[in-house]
Amino acid sequence: MEQAGSGLEKIVAQSLRQAPPAEAPLMAWPIVCGSSVAERTRALSFADGVLRVEVEGQRWKAELQHLAPRYLALINRYTAQAVRKIEFVAAHSETANNNLR
Repeated sequence: MEQAGSGLEKIVAQSLRQAPPAEAPLMAWPIVCGSSVAERTRALSFADGVLRVEVEGQRWKAELQHLAPRYLALINRYTAQAVRKIEFVAAHSETANNNLR
């Protein structure tokens, strides 16, 4: 089972490295953060080494900021262009509920 996971990770990494550099971090975000976080967030943009991610609100923003170093390490395993920072942006509560689902 471990070999299957390792093989899948290699396929994902190779695919993301072949993606356009400005798009790879956006595509990698739901993979590195996991499905439960991906349901409540949305990668908005990537420029100058900064990945901007919209989150449901201030509480989620604070929680994810603590996890940012972990996410940075993971995302940089998959992308050719280095992500040096993840900037979390809190959405307005009503907008977030409509846009992030």
